[in-house]
Amino acid sequence: MENFPIINLEGLNGEGRKATMEKIKDACENWGFFELVSHGIPTEFLDTVERLTKEHYRQCLEQRFKELVASKGLEAVKTEVNDMDWESTFYLRHLPKSNISEVPDLEDQYRNVMKEFALKLEKLAEQLLDLLCENLGLEQGYLKKAFYGTNGPTFGTKVSNYPPCPNPELIKGLRAHTDAGGLILLFQDDKVSGLQLLKDGQWIDVPPMRHSIVINLGDQIEVITNGKYKSVEHRVIAQTDGTRMSIASFYNPGSDAVIYPAPTLVEKEAEEKNQVYPKFVFEDYMKLYAGLKFQPKEPRFEAMKAVETNISLGPIATA
Repeated sequence: MENFPIINLEGLNGEGRKATMEKIKDACENWGFFELVSHGIPTEFLDTVERLTKEHYRQCLEQRFKELVASKGLEAVKTEVNDMDWESTFYLRHLPKSNISEVPDLEDQYRNVMKEFALKLEKLAEQLLDLLCENLGLEQGYLKKAFYGTNGPTFGTKVSNYPPCPNPELIKGLRAHTDAGGLILLFQDDKVSGLQLLKDGQWIDVPPMRHSIVINLGDQIEVITNGKYKSVEHRVIAQTDGTRMSIASFYNPGSDAVIYPAPTLVEKEAEEKNQVYPKFVFEDYMKLYAGLKFQPKEPRFEAMKAVETNISLGPIATA
């Protein structure tokens, strides 16, 4: 098995640009995942994010999780649990309108740091979307505009902790799924592992690496690229020792964005036959996904085809 793709973004500057772009292209085409180093977010800042996130979990969430486990009898399960995950989570919304000031139990410093982190990740996400455009032969800015809708993209963060689990063979940290949205940027624990992706029928560990940002592609990228890039099934395996931190930020289309394969990626001479992906409003896809997250993505695409209507497809302005 070839090595999990690790990409140094500093390679984009100077003579290494072509090789770096090729690595990104290969990762998008063959993995759906890659790990970024030298991505421009200062390591000291990431250390602060990690410290405050772990402090917040210990002070506000750890006891609640223990009480939840006790109330559901999860420590004594004897058969596989398929309807819940071994994780403690909360959500932050950044775009189109932030809710960080309204989320309870956050210290002011943590609130401010997470606001700043979101801005840095938003900038990185938009840089990556343009790199994908370049590799795909799409006009610069195409993917960002495709995500824009009326009010801009949707952007939010899921902050998770995966505590030690006595029966990891019976309950997953997070059950296998593909991500519904666009581009996912993950800052994960560098000591406690658990994230795996499915490649060629085998579950592969995503290596924990200090100060890296893990990128994976969601279902919307698969649709827009007409399947050239695919979202990939992944899961979290609970561990018996150590609590794993996971901060996953989702740069998604706006709720009213119309998603469909980019015309230049659909072969002109076989347009009808080759365009296997539907066109739909992103919010409609998310409503469907909410009930089918842990099932294969293909029936979701088929269901969207079945309800596909003549949505107005104006040209995507990239100026």
